Amino acid sequence: MAFIWIVPLLYTILSSFKSEADIQSSAFTILPINWVIGNYQDVLFANTSAPVAKWFMNSLIISVSQTFLVIVLVSLAGYGYSRMKFKGRDAIFIFLMATMMFPAVVNLIPLYKIIDTLGWVNNYMAAIVPGAAGVFNIFLVRQFMQGIPIDFDESARVDGASDFQIFTKLILPLIRPVLTVVALFTFTGSWNDFLWPSIVFNEVEKMPITPGLQLLQGMYALDVAHALTGALIAIVPTFILYLFTQKYFMESLSLSSGVKG
Repeated sequence: MAFIWIVPLLYTILSSFKSEADIQSSAFTILPINWVIGNYQDVLFANTSAPVAKWFMNSLIISVSQTFLVIVLVSLAGYGYSRMKFKGRDAIFIFLMATMMFPAVVNLIPLYKIIDTLGWVNNYMAAIVPGAAGVFNIFLVRQFMQGIPIDFDESARVDGASDFQIFTKLILPLIRPVLTVVALFTFTGSWNDFLWPSIVFNEVEKMPITPGLQLLQGMYALDVAHALTGALIAIVPTFILYLFTQKYFMESLSLSSGVKG
């Protein structure tokens, strides 16, 4: 199975160093006959109609901003639903969980109407804010917090700590593993998102890289080398992220399948 998944990626990497003549040649070869780096120069710097470098930076800004916002919101929401007592807490949480039953595509039209009303079309906010409070992330953090003994909170209150101090100095360090998982899910999901950015961005300069690649493919309909090069550039951040955080990716499998609490 690993071989099946790796071969297309390996072919993409090697083909990005081939000339278009080598790719279109009837003689199929895995390794490039003549190694070239011109594809990267053309895609990144020599194409004003498809600014891949600008798309890359747009995606980076959107993904990092959304990840930070998600961490702040879901940690606060998880704390509220797991540690604080207020009227209707469980009912509200059940209602939130029920919204997961609806497919995301149902929300596209009303969500776009809201974004348009706020004047966020072709704005980073349109891609950052709507995904900032995913219900699954709130559920994941809440369940993890419920695995932390409530005695910790009570001991801190006896020492005079406020709710904010308990949250920042006690709870946040303990939930760091699940927040890391949420951050990884959020960043990869935001970076790879195609449908929503394609709807809210119609100016080429402001597009993230994933929907932008569609324009690159359209411009180079017969230029496979440039299309493969653009696709390879798009996966670099998530690939590097996985290399340095693969331990947390593996932990996320157990956290998402069998949540503590």
